[in-house]
Amino acid sequence: MSTTAWIIIIAIVVVAILVIAAVAVRRRRETKLDLRRAEAREQRELAQVSDLEAQRQSAEAEERAARAKREQLASEQQQLAAARSRATVDDLRSRADEVDPDVESR
Repeated sequence: MSTTAWIIIIAIVVVAILVIAAVAVRRRRETKLDLRRAEAREQRELAQVSDLEAQRQSAEAEERAARAKREQLASEQQQLAAARSRATVDDLRSRADEVDPDVESR
């Protein structure tokens, strides 16, 4: 074979190697990008799950606070009712003492 033929063969082999290397580099880059995309997708899913859990906890806390507020209001109403009952009892006793001839006036 002539020198020119060898140069052409070597040039073809070098070009083929460069093409193969370029394809391999591109595939490797695409694989890395796909892995990063998958990791990002997993992170977003985890963030979504965490966000939903945080929303659930917040809703439970709000419900608990509302329940506590209702209980506080009910307690205050009961205290007012008890105070009214005690006042009524005191009034009735005073009236009974006023009516009763055996009780000395104070």
